[in-house]
Amino acid sequence: MYQLGYLGDAIDLIDGMPGRYCSSWDTRIRPIPPNARLIGLEDALAEQRKPDARPYDCIVAHNVTDLMDLKEARGPRLLVLHVTLEGRVRNEGASAVPPGFARTVQQYLDMVGGQAIAVSALKAKSWNIGARIVPCGVDVDGYLPHDGSVAAGIRVANQIGARREVLHWSFHERAFRDVPIRLVGHNPDMPGVAPSDDWDHLKRLLSQHRFFVHTAHPELEEGYNMATVEAMAAGLPVLGNRHPASPIEHGKTGYLSDDPDELADYAKALLRDPELATTMGRAARETARARFSIAQFVENFRGAARSAERHWKRIQGVG
Repeated sequence: MYQLGYLGDAIDLIDGMPGRYCSSWDTRIRPIPPNARLIGLEDALAEQRKPDARPYDCIVAHNVTDLMDLKEARGPRLLVLHVTLEGRVRNEGASAVPPGFARTVQQYLDMVGGQAIAVSALKAKSWNIGARIVPCGVDVDGYLPHDGSVAAGIRVANQIGARREVLHWSFHERAFRDVPIRLVGHNPDMPGVAPSDDWDHLKRLLSQHRFFVHTAHPELEEGYNMATVEAMAAGLPVLGNRHPASPIEHGKTGYLSDDPDELADYAKALLRDPELATTMGRAARETARARFSIAQFVENFRGAARSAERHWKRIQGVG
């Protein structure tokens, strides 16, 4: 959501929605974008009901619940697919995708004039509802120079307890059982683990640690996430299991292995050799700059929003 600030448009951020791990915008994760205001759902819908109110240029829902909560708002819609359909089901404790669920979502989008976008090809393929792919973007120059002064790895992840299978957590535990790793994120069931104080604090933590960790089940989650891309932008090499969509080039921008003992050896090599970590981290930073540019994110997102607008206008019979 913070990345939408790079569009330069005014944004209403719906705050205080139920069912979230945090009841309001969490400034420990991101500051509020300068062109945004926080507004409650009912207040936003009340403004939309005014006779002279204009439709939103684009309504962005980050899950199906948000999409339904915003059904009374007027304007083209984008449903952002952040997780695979199978991963979503596993996170919720179910064993199988409900029959016809994705098709029902597609039918609803068609009815209201909406479009699905996916943050990766794996998520788009999983849902199979014609989603355009809009990868995340990162402002590489917004991160501190990497010094790697803390001889430890770092991982940023929320709600690990509910996402153990998706995050391939058992592999993480085996690989790093005797390697110092700092966990950062909202995980109240894990003693000693807490979110960063704010985004500047997170940037400092990234700059100080020797490498970053990301593991994920190849069938349920992508080989990277936003935190991984940010770590690359901050100049950290990334360690994890092998994944066909990982942006990490083994031996150049990090290390990938499905053998936990081998991955542990790679981690220990980086702890012993800060210059190696620095060299690999520089390469990771340039990969982030080339593959996840903010300019490309803005272009892709605006293209998806224009597509949704055309669909919505056809539904409305205007334009």
